[in-house]
Amino acid sequence: MNTQEKLSELRNLMTEKELDAYIIPPTDPHQSEYVPEHYKTREWLSGFNGSAGTVVVTHEFAGLWTDSRYFLQAEEQLKDSGIELVKLKIPHTPEYIEWINETLPAGSTIGIDGKVFSQGLVTSMKKAFTEKSISVVCTFDLPGMIWHDRPTLSTNKVYEHETRFAGKTRDQKLELVRKELKERKMDYQIVTALDEVAWLFNLRGTDVDFNPVFIAYSLVGHEKTVLFINREKLSGGLDEKLLAEGIEIEPYEHIYQYLNSLAPGSQVMYSAAKTSHHILLNIPAHCIKKDDTSIVAILKACKDEIEIKHIRNALVKDGVALVKFFRWLEANLGRREITEVTVDEKLTEFRAQQPGYIGNSFATIAGYKDHGAIVHYFATPESAYTLKPEGILLIDSGGQYQDGTTDITRTITLGKPTDEEITDYTLVLKGLIHLSMAYFPEGTKGFHLDALARFPLWQHGKNYGHGTGHGVGYFLNVHEGPQGISPNAAVNYPLKEGMFQSNEPGFYPEGKYGIRLENLIVVIPHIKTDYGNFLQFETLTLFPFDMALIDLDHLTVEEKGWLNRYHNKVFQNLSPHLSGEENQWLLKKTKAVK
Repeated sequence: MNTQEKLSELRNLMTEKELDAYIIPPTDPHQSEYVPEHYKTREWLSGFNGSAGTVVVTHEFAGLWTDSRYFLQAEEQLKDSGIELVKLKIPHTPEYIEWINETLPAGSTIGIDGKVFSQGLVTSMKKAFTEKSISVVCTFDLPGMIWHDRPTLSTNKVYEHETRFAGKTRDQKLELVRKELKERKMDYQIVTALDEVAWLFNLRGTDVDFNPVFIAYSLVGHEKTVLFINREKLSGGLDEKLLAEGIEIEPYEHIYQYLNSLAPGSQVMYSAAKTSHHILLNIPAHCIKKDDTSIVAILKACKDEIEIKHIRNALVKDGVALVKFFRWLEANLGRREITEVTVDEKLTEFRAQQPGYIGNSFATIAGYKDHGAIVHYFATPESAYTLKPEGILLIDSGGQYQDGTTDITRTITLGKPTDEEITDYTLVLKGLIHLSMAYFPEGTKGFHLDALARFPLWQHGKNYGHGTGHGVGYFLNVHEGPQGISPNAAVNYPLKEGMFQSNEPGFYPEGKYGIRLENLIVVIPHIKTDYGNFLQFETLTLFPFDMALIDLDHLTVEEKGWLNRYHNKVFQNLSPHLSGEENQWLLKKTKAVK
């Protein structure tokens, strides 16, 4: 079936179920950003495969709401589908709720699958629809009724993330959760996010592309811990090992009946943003439910000394791979055919040569010329440009290593850059440096700092539509919370020591080029004064910036000082792992500026 045929069948079911609209989110029961094949419902229906975007279908209209990262991609993928692109004004907001409220008559009925909608979103919808008496029915997986060749849930095996990498044993991590439960006077923590389950149990899997996670839930209490996972995923004696450590194993689907059996008065912690509506429905009314940021998410976000030590090592390996790749690119550009797809393949090849490499941390973005302006562009053999000794190339890529997750963006010129390209690159670099040099008191949140990275662009009437920074997992998801650096005040968890995240301002003049520069940074102590404890960022990524694109006259003395210190750090950390010729290349790229 094509998209229009799928829409027709969906609308027939809507008529049968007496629904005026149906909403299809991009998520799964764990509220994942990247989902297993079984839950790629929105992609199956619409053809749009971006990580963010929600489809709303009425009997007269079908629309996809997504943000500026995906406007160009969505326009292309939705062509002739019968689904229109609706451009979000603010990223990560459910503006379709407002549209439904304005468009549908009072008394309408909306259908959703409560298993893949968060409790927080369902609560927001019901509140927004109250005035017009629009009801929300949460029991319909309509696409599942017409998706006849739907992939089954993965049975891929789970494996251990060794303690020498993880730093803490499962028991130590569980004790930290129990200690926090005791302090909060709660009995249970429901763990629903896949990366939280993986981190807590020092396990990894292959159920989701690029993210080393597996499909499971957990319930942690003072007396017992339950892992809800299909047992066939545990092999090689892993199930017996978990049982010997006091971890009960229940089938994945038993989470609902297990919650239903909780004793009266049980106090249960959950995160409304990460827990599905269907999960909440199965916690009995005689239990006390508390919505709060997951204890596991907070513990996971603040990397300890062992994790940071390993992350540093992973970033050295990543830097070595990047040196080898960019040298190869310089040597071969114009001498052989190199496309955007070739860039991905060759960069992956160099990463794969590094010890402990598992795979990429996301689909490589290699955007040449105007493709770079498509923020989440992914090259295919059909769409890929061939690189020439001219124009700008943006490469956003990352690796999964046993000792860390990496994510780096560099933009380089392949020929003689224009004055406009140099100006824009310099403004983006200034923004990255401003955020890198920030000092801030404890309690500061990401949205308090976001303007530092944007200010140089703002001075020229320019901006970018994505956030400035996201949390990064430890051999886990390349995007993690609860912290973030963006204009969105809803991302309001304070930055704490050990939090590992990206710093990635950009600028994307449509139809011309894209510029993004990204380093990974970690929060470390700065100073303690009468006014409190102050924090700062340490940059951990190790690879130089393109000096040919920097207007040194527009860098301040402080900015030049930061750039020189950074480039010296890059050389000192990478040079012991490089050959003589590679060192000579890197020495030129990291030469101090005046």
